[in-house]
Amino acid sequence: MNDHSGGQNAALRWLDDTVFDLGRQFRWSYLPPLMIYLAAGMQGIFLIVGTFFVKEYLDLSAAAIAGLLFWAGVPWTLKMPLGHLVDLIWRHKAALVYLGASLLTLSIGIMYLVIAHPDMMIEMLPIKTWYVIAYLLTPVGYVVQDVVADAMTVEAVPIADDQGNPYSEAEIKVMHTTMQTLGRFSLVTGLISVAILNIWIFDGIDGLTQPEKAEVYARVYLVAFAIPVISILGVNLGSLFQRRRARMLERRGFDAERIREMLFAPPEHTEPNWWILGGGLVFAVFTLGIGLSEIPLSQEIIFVGSMAIVLFLMQRLLLELDPDKRLMLIGTAVIVFVFRAVPLPGEGLRWFEIDELGFDPQFLSVLSLITAMVALFAMLLLRPLMAKKSIAYVVVFLSLALGIMSLPSIGMYYGLHEWTSPRTGGVVDARFIAILDTALESPLVHISMIPLLAWIAKNAPAHLKATFFAVMASFTNLALSASSLSTRYMNQIFDVTREVRDRTSGAIEVAADYSELGMLLIAVGLITVGAPLLAVVLVQRSRLKTRE
Repeated sequence: MNDHSGGQNAALRWLDDTVFDLGRQFRWSYLPPLMIYLAAGMQGIFLIVGTFFVKEYLDLSAAAIAGLLFWAGVPWTLKMPLGHLVDLIWRHKAALVYLGASLLTLSIGIMYLVIAHPDMMIEMLPIKTWYVIAYLLTPVGYVVQDVVADAMTVEAVPIADDQGNPYSEAEIKVMHTTMQTLGRFSLVTGLISVAILNIWIFDGIDGLTQPEKAEVYARVYLVAFAIPVISILGVNLGSLFQRRRARMLERRGFDAERIREMLFAPPEHTEPNWWILGGGLVFAVFTLGIGLSEIPLSQEIIFVGSMAIVLFLMQRLLLELDPDKRLMLIGTAVIVFVFRAVPLPGEGLRWFEIDELGFDPQFLSVLSLITAMVALFAMLLLRPLMAKKSIAYVVVFLSLALGIMSLPSIGMYYGLHEWTSPRTGGVVDARFIAILDTALESPLVHISMIPLLAWIAKNAPAHLKATFFAVMASFTNLALSASSLSTRYMNQIFDVTREVRDRTSGAIEVAADYSELGMLLIAVGLITVGAPLLAVVLVQRSRLKTRE
């Protein structure tokens, strides 16, 4: 009886520490950035529509889409000058959120008109051109809002309680981990909400004609207009909370300077860092010039140039840190960079699932819902691990897990579902395996950045928090550009094509060919495991060893 009672008490303590404690640690100051992250998560509402739109309306190859993904990642490196701009105009940061919301509204509006009124749009520009414009406007809008949200997460964590007593380093680390975990929670909550909505919207879509499908796609973009509204509400709510807490502290007798300290606001007069602003301007001019010139290897040139600029600015900024923290942050950033830079299979795998496995928009929405819900649960379970273990440990764990999770997709390409289905009475078919694989893999993608974000938030200098956060985030975001490049290379080596028909005659212009997809999946799986493990070994044996 005592053993049973002790086991129950241990389980209850674990549940309290892991789940209920997160709720107790929630602060209303966390809510404003969480709303901006929620809006970012809700972009999933048009990702599935985008996949089917490209497949049904455009003749873009898997390599071309990977190249387009590279250009979509470029704006995220602009977090450097934007982050410093947030520090300089901190009292007016809401203007950047409004700008981002305007760009998102324009992107959503273009896609709605392209689907609902294609003839009108074709008279001005080709459909492919409109799609590229909308595709590139979206990340620009999100990065402008994200740089404000990142800084707001740092501001949301207090350095002292309402009585003016400073929190310990351990308490601040826990709060930053909680804040970043809730940030991922908010992103995933956005995914859950739109996944449920997509399941309802896409119900019965397989039985519709192409014009009827177009009406459904257009309806999705109409709903998406709510996304920029949510982010605007978030930043306005943040300003309201700050003013209310300032008035409360003033009533308790604190002077203006102490109130600014306790609210973790930057000094009123942050001096412009012309290295950051000038570097950002050079980067923007450099990127636009190379991108519009259409010279060979333009993406590679932009990547190398961007990396050089970011590394230079990082070197200038890291002087603000103590030597030990400086080396540790470099090692941490290198490990996370390699982890995020590994290639992905690309659109070829999704086309195979649609064409050969029969996955429709509603089922893909179900997978999105499972992904988001399991990720929420996993972040609760793994929060103590992320708070106590080093980033190197977390990356090793995630890399091995992702390698294992790549096996079901490889197995289905080689007919695993055809072997399991008849032996299980049709239960373990392709959809069952896809659901199981998604349920296991989904947490890994969403938790990978939480430890690094918490580290940056905890160690960012108070007077340059947005700048510091943005420059370090720019470096890790360049890893996504590297991932897009490596994905493009892999899709050029292993060529995968879907069937493309002429929209007027119905004649086949490009035949479907998935013969090289299996080798593509195997190669990607090996790199996914091998590259991060090698990076961890090299970093942990050097002066850059990370212990947090």
